[in-house]
Amino acid sequence: QVQLVESGGGLVQAGGSLRLSCAASGRTFSPYFMGWFRQAPGKEREFVAGIVWSSGGTAYADSVKGRFTISRDNAKNTVYLQMNSLNPEDTAVYCCASDTRGAPYEYVYWGQGTQVTVSS
Repeated sequence: QVQLVESGGGLVQAGGSLRLSCAASGRTFSPYFMGWFRQAPGKEREFVAGIVWSSGGTAYADSVKGRFTISRDNAKNTVYLQMNSLNPEDTAVYCCASDTRGAPYEYVYWGQGTQVTVSS
């Protein structure tokens, strides 16, 4: 079994920055791709950013391109999301998710989420 634990959320003013972390544990942790998702009140969950675990290739939602950066530390089994130039529309619960090498992009492991609140 794989466990994902997010941290780093909080309250920040518009224009500020936050860095989220997602630490993975479990003997079977071996993803192809890891993603960050967010869900705002009354809205559906949306993809924010993702990274290929082996190569470091990345993908971003248009709404965060140029402001957010995803990275990973393979040795620590941790994925990061650096969020700059935050605005109130970024307010949401942010979760990380992991697939498996046998089923790329089928997210089977999810963290509990961390709240990000951006004040205007």
